[in-house]
Amino acid sequence: MKLTKDEAKLLQSVENDDWKSIPDFPRQSAHYREAARAMLRKDKRVNIRISERDLVRLQKTAMQEGLPYQTLISSILHKFINGRLVEKMDNRQNNMM
Repeated sequence: MKLTKDEAKLLQSVENDDWKSIPDFPRQSAHYREAARAMLRKDKRVNIRISERDLVRLQKTAMQEGLPYQTLISSILHKFINGRLVEKMDNRQNNMM
């Protein structure tokens, strides 16, 4: 059986004993499972007003990504408040550098 490059690298890392067991795995697993649940829990409702143009663009983007537009909005807000949403420089700013 022929392995892909990634599969071969993974196999080599296993054979080199690069993988280590997680200490106290049941506790660690429960901790991260609860963190994921808390992050995904949607227990509050927010109503906002945005321009029709922005809403249409959000809906189109969500459709291209294959998810509901409200989920996209929630994801964008989540990334923003966690500092993972970065502003994209436009061509005018790029040309000035």
